[in-house]
Amino acid sequence: MKEIIRLVRPHQWIKNLVVLFPIFFGKALGNIESLYEGCITMMAFSFIASSIYCLNDIVDVNDDRRHPQKCNRPLASGRIGITQGYCIMAVMVILSIVSLIFLPAHRIETGGVIGFYWALNVAYCLFLKQHAIIDVCVVAFGFVLRILAGGIATDIRLSKWIVLMTFLLMLFLSFAKRRDDVLRMNETGEAPRKNTIRYNLTFINQAITITASVTLVCYIMYTVSPETIANFHTDNLYLTSVFVLLGFIKIYQPPTNATMHTITIILVFFDFRCRAVSGFLLILIVSSKLVRCFVTAFQTAAPYRY
Repeated sequence: MKEIIRLVRPHQWIKNLVVLFPIFFGKALGNIESLYEGCITMMAFSFIASSIYCLNDIVDVNDDRRHPQKCNRPLASGRIGITQGYCIMAVMVILSIVSLIFLPAHRIETGGVIGFYWALNVAYCLFLKQHAIIDVCVVAFGFVLRILAGGIATDIRLSKWIVLMTFLLMLFLSFAKRRDDVLRMNETGEAPRKNTIRYNLTFINQAITITASVTLVCYIMYTVSPETIANFHTDNLYLTSVFVLLGFIKIYQPPTNATMHTITIILVFFDFRCRAVSGFLLILIVSSKLVRCFVTAFQTAAPYRY
């Protein structure tokens, strides 16, 4: 059982919290029905993602056996057979389909998005991940599909900004992860991935700079858009762009330890400094609303002061 859990990687399910973004940005956190639909969709995505992890390990089993660390994976070590791996993969797909049955509405549409995600990632495991740039685009688009599924399941209209910025941010993080791979390859002489040799540090740095710049510009445009100002009832949200810029710089900062572990979404969520910045960002948004309310009240009361 322990090896099966390692194979399906439940610790990676945290990535599927992105499915709940439409509920958060759609101000539906107090809606029990929306939360239920979002959680069901998140579970369906988690199971389908686990089936992809199984397929990925099956496809890479020979390479993993030659790897000094990946050789301890359940399939590479032989503790789980290839046939068992396919069976576990099928079970994960079935669990995902069964989960969708519990959705009160939009089952077919949500299932269609999840099915497209599964087909895209099967193609990724089989051949797309061997191609530079295409591989990071597929990873980033996978998070867009998560948001789309969450929006469809909860019947919440998605803003064009959340879709665009999700893709750009995940593309930035994917390039940052590839940069770690290139740095590790330059240090050890061994490529962590087959397609790492198709990247070089100059190109990666330029790609990170471009995606970070475009993402920051999109975020600034988002904060000053009439839709956002009306939604948050403040026009001071643009001030948070400073902290978004600091977040990009923090992520781009090269690791100082020798292990060169990749920068992942989990580190972004759980790193203390990132949480501190996120907390301060929330305080700033709330403060801007309070200031706006205070100014409005002051202006309303001004005529009665004389």
